[in-house]
Amino acid sequence: MDVIRVLIADDHPVFRFGLKALLGAAPDFEVAGEAADGEAAVAQAASLQPDVVVMDLNMPGLNGLEATRCILQTSPHIAVLIVTMFDDDSVFAAMQAGARGYLLKGAEPEAMLRAIRTVAGGEAIFSPSVARRVMDFFAHRKPDLPPQIFPELTERERELLALLAQGLTNTAIAERLSLSPKTVRNHVSNIFSKLQVVDRAQAIIRAREAGLG
Repeated sequence: MDVIRVLIADDHPVFRFGLKALLGAAPDFEVAGEAADGEAAVAQAASLQPDVVVMDLNMPGLNGLEATRCILQTSPHIAVLIVTMFDDDSVFAAMQAGARGYLLKGAEPEAMLRAIRTVAGGEAIFSPSVARRVMDFFAHRKPDLPPQIFPELTERERELLALLAQGLTNTAIAERLSLSPKTVRNHVSNIFSKLQVVDRAQAIIRAREAGLG
């Protein structure tokens, strides 16, 4: 059985003691070291090269997020598991920092061991309430709107260009949009100028390449 080497980074001695005892009782874990603040976590991660860093968020000096970024900049193979009291949107900052997991300190001992094994294996894991928060965020996130075609054109000019791409003449466009022929000619001239094309054929090609018509 491969042994998972763990660095515990937390400013609460009682938590470090409890987690160290929990890991010591499991045959597939080894406590590589302990750190009481972010600076020590970064330094020990660099020197000890553990498989997993169990990282608290709120520590004096360098906080857990900053320490996570520093560790992964130099040792991207190390898995960081955030273990914290904060059941809030800090999970998104932790994900951006590169953490593989986010677990609340109230988790059962077996859940803690399972989380460490999971991130050591290259997978992500979250406490149930945190996972729901993440899922809700993406479920209600509005889809990114596609970039506007030919943003240099006005809405009316894009409308005319689409009709040009369909092969309509200026007269037909004027009738379709209830515009005067002169107004249509002016719009078409503006379209040629803005798209930097010299004639109707080039404008139609540009329009059809962009999906109009």
